[in-house]
Amino acid sequence: MPKYFGTDGIRSVWGKYPLTEDFVTKLGYCALKELSKREPNNTNKNIFIAQDSRASGKAILECLTKGIRAAGYNVLSLGISTTPSVSLLTQKYKNICGIVISASHNPAEFNGIKFFSAQGTKLNETIEDNIEREIENVTAIPLPQNNTRFCEVPEKVEEYITFLKSTLTEAADLKKLHIVLDCANGAASKIAPKVFEDLGAKVTVINNSPDGFNINKNAGALHTEGLQEAVKKFKADIGLSFDGDADRLIAVTEEGTVFDGDNVISTVALYLKNNGRLKGNKAVLTIMANLGLINYLKANGIEPVLTKVGDKYVFEELTKNNLSVGGETSGHIIFRDIAPAGDGILTALQLLGIVKSSGKKLSYFRNLWQKYPLKLVPVRVEKKIPLEKIDGFCPYLKELEKSMGEKGRIVVRYSGTEPLLRVLVEDENKENVEDICQKVVTFYKSKVKTC
Repeated sequence: MPKYFGTDGIRSVWGKYPLTEDFVTKLGYCALKELSKREPNNTNKNIFIAQDSRASGKAILECLTKGIRAAGYNVLSLGISTTPSVSLLTQKYKNICGIVISASHNPAEFNGIKFFSAQGTKLNETIEDNIEREIENVTAIPLPQNNTRFCEVPEKVEEYITFLKSTLTEAADLKKLHIVLDCANGAASKIAPKVFEDLGAKVTVINNSPDGFNINKNAGALHTEGLQEAVKKFKADIGLSFDGDADRLIAVTEEGTVFDGDNVISTVALYLKNNGRLKGNKAVLTIMANLGLINYLKANGIEPVLTKVGDKYVFEELTKNNLSVGGETSGHIIFRDIAPAGDGILTALQLLGIVKSSGKKLSYFRNLWQKYPLKLVPVRVEKKIPLEKIDGFCPYLKELEKSMGEKGRIVVRYSGTEPLLRVLVEDENKENVEDICQKVVTFYKSKVKTC
């Protein structure tokens, strides 16, 4: 199990371990050394790096570049660009890896670093473990061969934009659609408006003025209230919100209601199945997917395949079983037949294509099934003690879940990016949800010291 890498890369507050100058420089050096062993025949010495709009991104880029240069590689900076743009360009140009400086949906004081393989996919835990061992064993980093820093190549982002637009069929153009975009003051701020305007949509944009400190602040995929109000105010057909690095999408219907990742999966999976394009008639979900979605898919002849939380685990399952689509409630959706990683803008285009070709409103698709009542409670912890090592906790959960029958479930897991235990309870009966959730939290706190 990696020590520094979490569910989606390494994250911390800039200047606090492990996101310090020394560690980040070592990370750049050791990651390239490890990855070069795995790609001994790859002679491409260029590495694409993008960052979101956080003020600390530039300093992290400088440190990463120093380590990468010391390992004998060159850095091509895309500037402020989305996470999936790095995935796509790394795959296209067959670079040994790609890197994104971003803390995704987290507040501006946080930042992070995530890597993509030469295939444009997230690194698996084995590689992350090996990189960590390299870091802990390295004593000194050689000076770069010359003083060259990094080369700025913002024009490469245009190739990503061209790719995005090519994924929408001519039959599903966006003309006559009024779309409100919430760019979270992040990486999508310039890219997303251009994509949708070029495809003929009428676009109203909010939260697209990043200043280094306002990314995700009351905006974007985690804070849709402003988008919901804007959709209703402008009488728009749909609202689309992205997180800070634009690898996830949360939509809003013309009625101003939230259309999350579960809604996207239900819409896309059924469309692909009805058109003979859903491989294996399966869709990959995480254990956090709503029970209502799971039952809806089953009722329509689609088998849900459940994974751990994290889009990299979704992709691993898609690849292992040669499947078409999967994703998370949070809006990370992967169209494996189109791209190697989750992409909020790509997801929006695929969703809009389905909606436009159907002649229906987005609310129609939202109302095809009902979510089970749920409660998700975060519990701040000092230490992530394995649940099975907490006296009586797992047997207690089993007894509680048994009492709920087939119409309810309990999911307890530690966050991969924050010091939190997440307790999720779902049941057809809303009163049961509140009661059982409180019992789980109380029992945990009686056994473990919390903050």
